[in-house]
Amino acid sequence: MSKKTQSKNAAFLIVVALLMIAAIAVGIVISGRLGKSHSELTHESAMTQLEKKLKKISVKEESPRKATVEIAGSDLAAELPDIGKYPLSVEGRGTLDLEIFSSTEKSSKGTDGWLNEVAEKFNAEHHEIGGQWATISVRPIASGAAIDYIVSGKYVPELYSPSNELWGEMLAAENVDIKLLEKRLAGNTAGILLTRDTYNKIQTAYGKVDISSIIEATIKNEIAMGYTNPYASSTGLNFLVAALQEFDSSDILSSTAVSKFQQFQQNVPFVAYTTLQMREAAANGVLDAFILEYQCFTNVSELRGYEFVPFGVRHDSPMYSLGTLNDQQNELARTFIDYCLTDECQRMASKYGFNEHEEYQDNLAASVNGAAMLSAQKLWKTEKDAGNPVMAVFVADVSGSMGGAPLQNLQSSLINASQYINSTNYVGLVSYSTNVTVNLPIDLFTLNQRSYFTGAVEDLSPGGNTATYDAVLVALNMLMEAQTKFETETGQTVKPLLFVLSDGETNIGSSLSDIRDIVEGLEVPCYTIGYNANLSALSELSAINEAASINADNDDVIYSLKSLFNAQM
Repeated sequence: MSKKTQSKNAAFLIVVALLMIAAIAVGIVISGRLGKSHSELTHESAMTQLEKKLKKISVKEESPRKATVEIAGSDLAAELPDIGKYPLSVEGRGTLDLEIFSSTEKSSKGTDGWLNEVAEKFNAEHHEIGGQWATISVRPIASGAAIDYIVSGKYVPELYSPSNELWGEMLAAENVDIKLLEKRLAGNTAGILLTRDTYNKIQTAYGKVDISSIIEATIKNEIAMGYTNPYASSTGLNFLVAALQEFDSSDILSSTAVSKFQQFQQNVPFVAYTTLQMREAAANGVLDAFILEYQCFTNVSELRGYEFVPFGVRHDSPMYSLGTLNDQQNELARTFIDYCLTDECQRMASKYGFNEHEEYQDNLAASVNGAAMLSAQKLWKTEKDAGNPVMAVFVADVSGSMGGAPLQNLQSSLINASQYINSTNYVGLVSYSTNVTVNLPIDLFTLNQRSYFTGAVEDLSPGGNTATYDAVLVALNMLMEAQTKFETETGQTVKPLLFVLSDGETNIGSSLSDIRDIVEGLEVPCYTIGYNANLSALSELSAINEAASINADNDDVIYSLKSLFNAQM
């Protein structure tokens, strides 16, 4: 063998050896991480990385200015977007037509389109009432949003079909002229989804798996459970009421119920802004249990590994009339309801995942009326953080591209929606363009701090590039410092959050990949609100710690922020 060949072989062997050493080293690192908790692995190193990166970021501070705070209360009709935000899924073209506000599990697309198919078939058959072609229009809208339109009077259809009867009771308590026409269009139930390991664990420990044992296991911190915002979600509202009833069946608003609810909330990782956010958290292993309707559960193949445990009131899609209908409208409403209940349409409903768990019966106490449920929502708003305050920094994009309508919308929406932030929480403000500015240090959101917050938001002005992730790092550092100080002085814990309001991707400073480990290691959820934005980068930031990303278009932003703050602040 020539020396040249020997040299090549030696070089080759050295390369192979180096690759093997690298592979072994990577294996050691990976295996070393197995079994370690998230915070044990990354929190300390995340803080170290954060401190290093902050040295490269230019930060200035501005003295906040007090501004007048409007405390007259909200104008719900003004906050709501035009009803066109929720387009019709079926448009009836008859000379006599009734519109239904319908919950989305039966009036959307694909397996969620049962009522659409029924209405289209009904319309195509050219029914006549009083010599007129009678048709049905369907507008898919979440039951909570539907209530806001109806109560405010901004838009009121003739018919309303929410997921369950709780919403109808609440509308009656708001003195809305509402009449129950039919208790059930298609059978459905709300349920708690449990991983099989979690189900077996509860079965072994408690001898049964139902809402009582699941709640008890959550209170004891044996499982992590999540649910959706009861202001917006039918299943979330159902769970809130059912849980309070478990705590005190004679009075869901008693001191006993409140105390047990606080204990429960201490071990709830988060209340999800949307069902999608909750499902993603479960898929990522953050949750052992979460809530969902059976019809949705049975149509999602990736959930087949979960056990379904029914709870609360049934979700049988009741039908209500709103206001006073004339004789022909009443006849059309009854004709369409009877059409929905025909054998053919019920077979269609079964095909879409309805009409299962027929044996399950409601267990709602007679004392739980509409007024009590409205009070339960308010109770949830004030007690959902179990007596521990939320500490949040708002991170506002004031780059040149935000000039004009985007920044004006950001300012007006943030100021108007700030009334939905509990005064027991802590709030600060950071803005950014090419550099980062601390506009308002974190402090308790009293009327005084809200006045400074309003002035700081009003004084934002656009110009420069977009250093989004530099601003996120500065805001994270503010949170960590304020959290440490607060917890040391009070012995309480706080829930840190970021809200990033922007119109697009960064073009200067740190990148998302630069800060991902820091955000993940510090475990701070980053909620993002996009103003006429390409949401892909914002969604990636939110996904790191199971937060939501909102596309707040011009007429929807105040209502979107209100919903978000109700859930998180």
